[in-house]
Amino acid sequence: MSRLVMKFGGTSVANIERIRNVARHVKREVDAGHEVAVVVSAMSGKTNELVAWCTEASPMHDAREYDAVVASGEQVTSGLLAIVLQGMGIQARSWQGWQIPIKTSDAHASARIEDIDGSEIIKRFRERKEVAVIAGFQGINPETNRITTLGRGGSDTSAVAIAAAVKADRCDIYTDVDGVYTTDPRIVPKARRLDKIAFEDMLELASQGAKVLQVRSVELGMVHNMPIFVRSSFDKPEDIDPHANQPPGTLICSEEEIMESHVVTGIAFSKDEAQISVRQIEDKPGVAASIFGPLADANINVDMIVQNVSEDGKTTDLTFTVPAADYTRAKDTITAAKGKIGYARLDTATDVAKISVIGSGMRSHAGVAAQAFSALAGRNINIRAITTSEIKFSVLIDTAYTELAVRTLHTLYGLDQA
Repeated sequence: MSRLVMKFGGTSVANIERIRNVARHVKREVDAGHEVAVVVSAMSGKTNELVAWCTEASPMHDAREYDAVVASGEQVTSGLLAIVLQGMGIQARSWQGWQIPIKTSDAHASARIEDIDGSEIIKRFRERKEVAVIAGFQGINPETNRITTLGRGGSDTSAVAIAAAVKADRCDIYTDVDGVYTTDPRIVPKARRLDKIAFEDMLELASQGAKVLQVRSVELGMVHNMPIFVRSSFDKPEDIDPHANQPPGTLICSEEEIMESHVVTGIAFSKDEAQISVRQIEDKPGVAASIFGPLADANINVDMIVQNVSEDGKTTDLTFTVPAADYTRAKDTITAAKGKIGYARLDTATDVAKISVIGSGMRSHAGVAAQAFSALAGRNINIRAITTSEIKFSVLIDTAYTELAVRTLHTLYGLDQA
Protein backbone atom coordinates (compact mmCIF):
# COMPACT_ATOMS: atom_id res chain seq x y z
CA MET A 1 0.00 0.00 0.00
CA SER A 2 1.27 3.47 -0.92
CA ARG A 3 0.38 6.96 0.18
CA LEU A 4 -0.30 9.27 -2.79
CA VAL A 5 -1.02 12.93 -3.32
CA MET A 6 -2.98 13.55 -6.53
CA LYS A 7 -3.18 17.10 -7.91
CA PHE A 8 -5.68 18.18 -10.59
CA GLY A 9 -5.42 21.50 -12.46
CA GLY A 10 -8.12 23.86 -13.67
CA THR A 11 -8.84 22.17 -17.00
CA SER A 12 -9.19 18.81 -15.22
CA VAL A 13 -11.97 20.20 -12.97
CA ALA A 14 -13.51 22.65 -15.47
CA ASN A 15 -17.08 21.36 -14.98
CA ILE A 16 -19.05 18.75 -13.05
CA GLU A 17 -18.50 16.05 -15.68
CA ARG A 18 -14.74 16.51 -15.49
CA ILE A 19 -14.92 16.51 -11.69
CA ARG A 20 -16.69 13.12 -11.96
CA ASN A 21 -13.80 11.94 -14.15
CA VAL A 22 -11.32 13.12 -11.49
CA ALA A 23 -13.34 11.22 -8.87
CA ARG A 24 -12.99 8.03 -10.94
CA HIS A 25 -9.20 8.51 -10.97
CA VAL A 26 -9.26 8.91 -7.19
CA LYS A 27 -11.53 5.86 -6.74
CA ARG A 28 -9.14 3.73 -8.81
CA GLU A 29 -6.29 4.49 -6.39
CA VAL A 30 -8.49 4.06 -3.29
CA ASP A 31 -9.75 0.69 -4.57
CA ALA A 32 -6.10 -0.35 -5.08
CA GLY A 33 -5.60 0.16 -1.34
CA HIS A 34 -3.71 3.46 -1.43
CA GLU A 35 -4.08 6.29 1.08
CA VAL A 36 -4.98 9.36 -0.97
CA ALA A 37 -4.93 13.13 -0.57
CA VAL A 38 -6.19 15.19 -3.52
CA VAL A 39 -5.18 18.80 -4.22
CA VAL A 40 -7.40 20.76 -6.61
CA SER A 41 -7.20 24.05 -8.47
CA ALA A 42 -10.14 26.33 -9.23
CA MET A 43 -12.26 25.47 -12.25
CA SER A 44 -10.68 26.65 -15.50
CA GLY A 45 -11.14 30.41 -15.94
CA LYS A 46 -12.57 31.02 -12.47
CA THR A 47 -9.43 32.54 -10.95
CA ASN A 48 -9.19 34.99 -13.86
CA GLU A 49 -12.84 35.92 -13.30
CA LEU A 50 -12.27 36.50 -9.57
CA VAL A 51 -9.15 38.59 -10.25
CA ALA A 52 -11.12 40.69 -12.76
CA TRP A 53 -13.85 41.28 -10.18
CA CYS A 54 -11.26 42.54 -7.68
CA THR A 55 -9.83 44.93 -10.27
CA GLU A 56 -13.30 46.13 -11.26
CA ALA A 57 -14.20 46.74 -7.60
CA SER A 58 -11.04 48.82 -7.13
CA PRO A 59 -7.85 48.96 -9.21
CA MET A 60 -5.89 49.67 -5.99
CA HIS A 61 -7.49 46.91 -3.91
CA ASP A 62 -6.28 45.57 -0.57
CA ALA A 63 -4.07 42.50 -1.23
CA ARG A 64 -5.49 40.76 1.85
CA GLU A 65 -9.03 41.04 0.53
CA TYR A 66 -7.83 40.03 -2.93
CA ASP A 67 -6.56 36.76 -1.43
CA ALA A 68 -9.86 36.22 0.39
CA VAL A 69 -11.68 36.52 -2.94
CA VAL A 70 -9.41 34.53 -5.26
CA ALA A 71 -8.95 31.66 -2.77
CA SER A 72 -12.67 30.93 -3.04
CA GLY A 73 -12.26 29.23 -6.44
CA GLU A 74 -10.40 26.28 -4.92
CA GLN A 75 -12.88 26.12 -2.02
CA VAL A 76 -15.71 25.48 -4.50
CA THR A 77 -13.80 22.76 -6.36
CA SER A 78 -12.70 20.91 -3.22
CA GLY A 79 -16.27 20.85 -1.88
CA LEU A 80 -17.70 19.62 -5.20
CA LEU A 81 -15.14 16.82 -5.55
CA ALA A 82 -15.78 15.69 -1.96
CA ILE A 83 -19.54 15.57 -2.70
CA VAL A 84 -18.98 13.46 -5.85
CA LEU A 85 -16.63 11.08 -4.02
CA GLN A 86 -19.14 10.65 -1.20
CA GLY A 87 -21.78 9.84 -3.82
CA MET A 88 -19.51 7.02 -5.01
CA GLY A 89 -19.39 5.58 -1.50
CA ILE A 90 -15.90 6.89 -0.72
CA GLN A 91 -15.21 8.44 2.68
CA ALA A 92 -14.00 11.98 1.83
CA ARG A 93 -13.96 15.52 3.19
CA SER A 94 -12.75 18.88 1.91
CA TRP A 95 -10.01 20.92 3.57
CA GLN A 96 -9.20 24.60 3.12
CA GLY A 97 -5.62 25.79 3.56
CA TRP A 98 -6.35 27.35 6.96
CA GLN A 99 -7.93 24.15 8.32
CA ILE A 100 -4.86 21.92 7.91
CA PRO A 101 -3.19 24.47 8.48
CA ILE A 102 -0.80 25.41 5.66
CA LYS A 103 1.22 28.18 7.32
CA THR A 104 2.71 30.79 4.98
CA SER A 105 4.51 34.11 4.94
CA ASP A 106 2.41 37.29 4.82
CA ALA A 107 3.31 38.18 1.20
CA HIS A 108 -0.27 38.25 -0.06
CA ALA A 109 -0.79 36.98 -3.63
CA SER A 110 2.72 35.45 -3.62
CA ALA A 111 3.09 33.86 -0.19
CA ARG A 112 5.64 31.12 0.50
CA ILE A 113 4.83 27.97 2.47
CA GLU A 114 6.66 27.87 5.80
CA ASP A 115 5.13 24.85 7.54
CA ILE A 116 2.37 22.25 7.10
CA ASP A 117 0.99 20.07 9.88
CA GLY A 118 -0.09 16.85 8.16
CA SER A 119 -0.80 14.93 11.38
CA GLU A 120 -4.61 15.15 11.27
CA ILE A 121 -4.75 14.02 7.63
CA ILE A 122 -2.45 11.06 8.41
CA LYS A 123 -4.61 10.17 11.44
CA ARG A 124 -7.74 10.12 9.27
CA PHE A 125 -5.97 7.96 6.67
CA ARG A 126 -5.36 5.35 9.34
CA GLU A 127 -8.56 5.57 11.38
CA ARG A 128 -11.21 6.36 8.74
CA LYS A 129 -9.60 5.49 5.38
CA GLU A 130 -10.68 9.03 4.52
CA VAL A 131 -9.67 10.83 1.31
CA ALA A 132 -8.52 14.39 2.00
CA VAL A 133 -9.65 16.82 -0.73
CA ILE A 134 -7.50 19.91 -0.27
CA ALA A 135 -7.91 23.37 -1.79
CA GLY A 136 -4.62 24.21 -3.49
CA PHE A 137 -3.03 27.63 -3.99
CA GLN A 138 -3.85 28.86 -0.47
CA GLY A 139 -2.75 28.94 3.13
CA ILE A 140 -2.90 31.13 6.21
CA ASN A 141 -0.50 33.58 7.81
CA PRO A 142 -0.51 32.64 11.52
CA GLU A 143 0.50 36.12 12.69
CA THR A 144 -2.39 37.94 11.03
CA ASN A 145 -4.80 34.98 10.80
CA ARG A 146 -5.52 35.99 7.19
CA ILE A 147 -5.97 33.76 4.14
CA THR A 148 -3.01 33.93 1.75
CA THR A 149 -2.47 32.70 -1.81
CA LEU A 150 0.72 31.35 -3.36
CA GLY A 151 0.68 33.01 -6.78
CA ARG A 152 -0.15 31.54 -10.18
CA GLY A 153 0.57 27.83 -10.43
CA GLY A 154 0.51 27.65 -6.64
CA SER A 155 -1.57 24.47 -6.56
CA ASP A 156 1.45 22.52 -7.87
CA THR A 157 3.48 23.92 -4.97
CA SER A 158 0.69 23.08 -2.50
CA ALA A 159 0.59 19.49 -3.74
CA VAL A 160 4.33 18.82 -3.43
CA ALA A 161 4.51 20.53 -0.01
CA ILE A 162 1.54 18.48 1.25
CA ALA A 163 3.11 15.29 -0.15
CA ALA A 164 6.23 16.02 1.90
CA ALA A 165 4.16 16.87 5.00
CA VAL A 166 2.15 13.62 4.95
CA LYS A 167 5.23 11.57 3.96
CA ALA A 168 3.69 10.42 0.67
CA ASP A 169 5.44 7.94 -1.59
CA ARG A 170 4.76 10.09 -4.66
CA CYS A 171 3.03 13.25 -5.82
CA ASP A 172 1.01 12.79 -9.04
CA ILE A 173 0.38 16.00 -11.00
CA TYR A 174 -2.56 15.41 -13.37
CA THR A 175 -2.73 17.94 -16.16
CA ASP A 176 -3.89 18.38 -19.76
CA VAL A 177 -0.68 16.86 -21.16
CA ASP A 178 0.56 13.30 -20.66
CA GLY A 179 4.03 14.15 -19.40
CA VAL A 180 7.17 16.21 -19.98
CA TYR A 181 8.42 16.37 -23.57
CA THR A 182 11.85 17.08 -25.04
CA THR A 183 10.31 20.33 -26.31
CA ASP A 184 6.88 21.71 -27.19
CA PRO A 185 5.21 19.11 -29.49
CA ARG A 186 3.26 21.93 -31.16
CA ILE A 187 6.58 23.31 -32.44
CA VAL A 188 8.37 20.01 -33.05
CA PRO A 189 5.99 17.13 -33.93
CA LYS A 190 8.85 14.66 -33.32
CA ALA A 191 9.23 15.76 -29.68
CA ARG A 192 9.29 12.73 -27.35
CA ARG A 193 7.75 12.22 -23.96
CA LEU A 194 10.42 11.53 -21.34
CA ASP A 195 9.87 8.53 -19.06
CA LYS A 196 12.10 10.10 -16.39
CA ILE A 197 13.81 13.44 -15.86
CA ALA A 198 16.10 14.63 -13.05
CA PHE A 199 14.88 17.36 -10.70
CA GLU A 200 17.74 19.62 -11.79
CA ASP A 201 16.89 19.31 -15.50
CA MET A 202 13.17 19.85 -14.82
CA LEU A 203 13.96 22.92 -12.73
CA GLU A 204 15.86 24.44 -15.64
CA LEU A 205 13.13 23.50 -18.17
CA ALA A 206 10.44 25.05 -15.95
CA SER A 207 12.40 28.24 -15.31
CA GLN A 208 13.34 28.66 -18.98
CA GLY A 209 9.82 28.58 -20.39
CA ALA A 210 8.37 25.05 -20.18
CA LYS A 211 4.84 25.48 -18.81
CA VAL A 212 4.25 21.95 -17.46
CA LEU A 213 5.13 22.64 -13.82
CA GLN A 214 5.56 25.66 -11.59
CA VAL A 215 9.21 26.27 -10.69
CA ARG A 216 8.66 26.34 -6.90
CA SER A 217 6.98 22.93 -6.97
CA VAL A 218 10.07 21.39 -8.61
CA GLU A 219 12.33 23.13 -6.06
CA LEU A 220 10.28 21.64 -3.22
CA GLY A 221 10.38 18.19 -4.81
CA MET A 222 14.17 18.41 -5.05
CA VAL A 223 14.62 19.66 -1.46
CA HIS A 224 12.40 16.91 -0.01
CA ASN A 225 13.40 14.27 -2.60
CA MET A 226 9.70 13.82 -3.37
CA PRO A 227 9.12 11.99 -6.69
CA ILE A 228 6.69 13.95 -8.89
CA PHE A 229 4.77 12.13 -11.60
CA VAL A 230 3.30 14.25 -14.42
CA ARG A 231 0.40 12.48 -16.14
CA SER A 232 -2.82 13.22 -18.06
CA SER A 233 -6.18 13.53 -16.32
CA PHE A 234 -7.86 12.81 -19.67
CA ASP A 235 -6.65 9.20 -19.85
CA LYS A 236 -9.62 6.95 -19.08
CA PRO A 237 -9.40 6.06 -15.36
CA GLU A 238 -10.53 2.48 -15.98
CA ASP A 239 -7.78 1.91 -18.59
CA ILE A 240 -4.96 2.53 -16.09
CA ASP A 241 -3.50 -0.25 -13.95
CA PRO A 242 -2.84 1.32 -10.50
CA HIS A 243 -0.34 -1.46 -9.75
CA ALA A 244 1.79 -0.81 -12.86
CA ASN A 245 5.38 0.24 -12.22
CA GLN A 246 4.82 3.34 -14.32
CA PRO A 247 1.65 4.23 -16.22
CA PRO A 248 1.92 6.80 -19.08
CA GLY A 249 3.61 9.97 -17.86
CA THR A 250 6.96 11.40 -16.74
CA LEU A 251 8.60 10.74 -13.38
CA ILE A 252 10.65 13.63 -11.98
CA CYS A 253 13.17 12.17 -9.56
CA SER A 254 16.76 12.34 -8.31
CA GLU A 255 19.53 11.91 -10.88
CA GLU A 256 20.68 8.69 -9.19
CA GLU A 257 17.43 6.97 -10.17
CA ILE A 258 18.01 7.57 -13.90
CA MET A 259 20.08 4.76 -15.36
CA GLU A 260 21.07 6.43 -18.62
CA SER A 261 21.45 10.22 -18.75
CA HIS A 262 21.49 11.90 -22.16
CA VAL A 263 23.80 14.82 -22.86
CA VAL A 264 20.80 17.03 -23.69
CA THR A 265 17.43 16.38 -22.04
CA GLY A 266 15.30 19.05 -23.67
CA ILE A 267 14.94 22.41 -25.41
CA ALA A 268 12.92 25.21 -23.78
CA PHE A 269 12.03 28.55 -25.27
CA SER A 270 10.42 31.82 -24.20
CA LYS A 271 9.11 34.62 -26.38
CA ASP A 272 8.28 36.75 -23.34
CA GLU A 273 11.65 38.50 -23.37
CA ALA A 274 12.87 42.06 -23.90
CA GLN A 275 16.43 43.25 -24.54
CA ILE A 276 17.94 46.49 -23.22
CA SER A 277 21.39 47.77 -24.23
CA VAL A 278 23.04 50.59 -22.28
CA ARG A 279 25.63 52.14 -24.63
CA GLN A 280 28.95 53.90 -24.00
CA ILE A 281 29.16 53.88 -20.23
CA GLU A 282 32.43 54.87 -18.57
CA ASP A 283 34.32 51.65 -17.79
CA LYS A 284 34.96 51.98 -14.05
CA PRO A 285 34.08 50.14 -10.80
CA GLY A 286 30.47 50.53 -9.69
CA VAL A 287 28.92 51.01 -13.13
CA ALA A 288 27.15 47.63 -13.15
CA ALA A 289 25.81 48.32 -9.65
CA SER A 290 24.41 51.67 -10.79
CA ILE A 291 22.40 49.84 -13.48
CA PHE A 292 21.31 46.65 -11.76
CA GLY A 293 20.81 48.15 -8.29
CA PRO A 294 17.77 50.26 -9.31
CA LEU A 295 16.35 47.31 -11.26
CA ALA A 296 16.63 45.10 -8.18
CA ASP A 297 14.96 47.79 -6.06
CA ALA A 298 12.09 47.78 -8.56
CA ASN A 299 11.82 43.94 -8.24
CA ILE A 300 12.73 43.44 -11.90
CA ASN A 301 14.50 40.15 -12.60
CA VAL A 302 17.44 40.44 -14.99
CA ASP A 303 18.38 37.30 -16.91
CA MET A 304 21.04 37.36 -19.63
CA ILE A 305 23.88 39.89 -19.23
CA VAL A 306 26.56 40.63 -21.85
CA GLN A 307 29.31 43.27 -21.50
CA ASN A 308 31.45 44.62 -24.32
CA VAL A 309 34.43 46.91 -23.69
CA SER A 310 35.56 49.43 -26.33
CA GLU A 311 38.96 49.15 -28.03
CA ASP A 312 40.45 51.99 -25.99
CA GLY A 313 39.10 50.46 -22.77
CA LYS A 314 37.46 53.71 -21.69
CA THR A 315 33.79 52.82 -22.30
CA THR A 316 31.66 49.72 -22.16
CA ASP A 317 28.26 48.53 -23.41
CA LEU A 318 25.97 46.45 -21.18
CA THR A 319 23.19 44.35 -22.69
CA PHE A 320 20.68 42.43 -20.60
CA THR A 321 17.23 40.87 -20.83
CA VAL A 322 14.14 41.23 -18.65
CA PRO A 323 10.67 39.62 -18.81
CA ALA A 324 8.53 41.32 -21.47
CA ALA A 325 5.99 42.24 -18.78
CA ASP A 326 8.68 44.30 -17.01
CA TYR A 327 10.08 45.94 -20.15
CA THR A 328 8.46 49.38 -19.75
CA ARG A 329 9.28 49.58 -16.03
CA ALA A 330 12.88 48.50 -16.68
CA LYS A 331 13.32 51.06 -19.46
CA ASP A 332 11.85 53.83 -17.28
CA THR A 333 14.04 52.78 -14.34
CA ILE A 334 17.25 53.01 -16.41
CA THR A 335 16.15 56.31 -17.99
CA ALA A 336 15.50 57.79 -14.53
CA ALA A 337 19.00 56.75 -13.41
CA LYS A 338 20.76 58.17 -16.51
CA GLY A 339 22.48 60.92 -14.51
CA LYS A 340 24.06 58.41 -12.16
CA ILE A 341 24.93 55.84 -14.84
CA GLY A 342 26.17 58.31 -17.44
CA TYR A 343 25.38 56.41 -20.63
CA ALA A 344 25.26 57.86 -24.17
CA ARG A 345 22.13 56.09 -25.41
CA LEU A 346 19.66 53.30 -24.70
CA ASP A 347 18.79 50.66 -27.34
CA THR A 348 15.86 48.31 -26.76
CA ALA A 349 14.12 45.42 -28.52
CA THR A 350 11.01 43.39 -27.75
CA ASP A 351 11.08 41.11 -30.80
CA VAL A 352 13.49 38.63 -29.17
CA ALA A 353 13.22 35.04 -27.94
CA LYS A 354 15.35 32.95 -25.59
CA ILE A 355 16.20 29.36 -26.55
CA SER A 356 17.65 27.17 -23.78
CA VAL A 357 19.39 23.81 -24.17
CA ILE A 358 19.28 21.77 -20.95
CA GLY A 359 20.91 18.53 -19.83
CA SER A 360 22.81 17.17 -16.83
CA GLY A 361 25.05 15.28 -19.27
CA MET A 362 26.70 18.56 -20.27
CA ARG A 363 28.84 18.36 -17.13
CA SER A 364 30.94 15.61 -18.67
CA HIS A 365 30.79 16.54 -22.37
CA ALA A 366 32.76 19.36 -24.00
CA GLY A 367 31.69 21.32 -27.07
CA VAL A 368 27.92 20.96 -26.61
CA ALA A 369 27.30 24.71 -26.93
CA ALA A 370 29.75 25.08 -29.82
CA GLN A 371 27.72 22.56 -31.83
CA ALA A 372 24.63 24.71 -31.35
CA PHE A 373 26.36 27.91 -32.40
CA SER A 374 27.59 26.25 -35.58
CA ALA A 375 24.16 24.76 -36.39
CA LEU A 376 22.38 28.10 -35.86
CA ALA A 377 24.95 29.89 -38.01
CA GLY A 378 24.27 27.33 -40.73
CA ARG A 379 20.63 28.44 -40.65
CA ASN A 380 21.63 32.15 -40.77
CA ILE A 381 20.25 32.69 -37.26
CA ASN A 382 22.08 35.53 -35.50
CA ILE A 383 22.78 35.20 -31.78
CA ARG A 384 22.31 38.43 -29.82
CA ALA A 385 23.45 37.17 -26.40
CA ILE A 386 24.62 33.97 -24.70
CA THR A 387 24.56 32.74 -21.09
CA THR A 388 25.83 29.42 -19.77
CA SER A 389 25.70 27.34 -16.60
CA GLU A 390 26.85 23.83 -15.70
CA ILE A 391 23.81 22.06 -17.21
CA LYS A 392 22.32 24.73 -19.48
CA PHE A 393 23.09 27.37 -22.05
CA SER A 394 20.73 29.96 -23.51
CA VAL A 395 20.87 32.09 -26.64
CA LEU A 396 18.89 35.20 -27.47
CA ILE A 397 17.68 35.43 -31.08
CA ASP A 398 15.09 37.29 -33.16
CA THR A 399 11.55 36.03 -32.44
CA ALA A 400 10.94 35.27 -36.13
CA TYR A 401 13.52 32.44 -35.98
CA THR A 402 12.20 30.76 -32.79
CA GLU A 403 10.58 27.70 -34.36
CA LEU A 404 13.43 27.14 -36.82
CA ALA A 405 16.00 27.36 -34.01
CA VAL A 406 14.10 24.93 -31.75
CA ARG A 407 13.69 22.38 -34.55
CA THR A 408 17.34 22.73 -35.58
CA LEU A 409 18.65 22.14 -32.04
CA HIS A 410 16.16 19.35 -31.33
CA THR A 411 17.48 17.43 -34.35
CA LEU A 412 21.13 18.35 -33.67
CA TYR A 413 21.14 16.66 -30.25
CA GLY A 414 19.33 13.53 -31.43
CA LEU A 415 16.09 14.30 -29.57
CA ASP A 416 13.98 13.40 -32.66
CA GLN A 417 15.00 9.75 -32.34
CA ALA A 418 12.70 7.33 -30.54
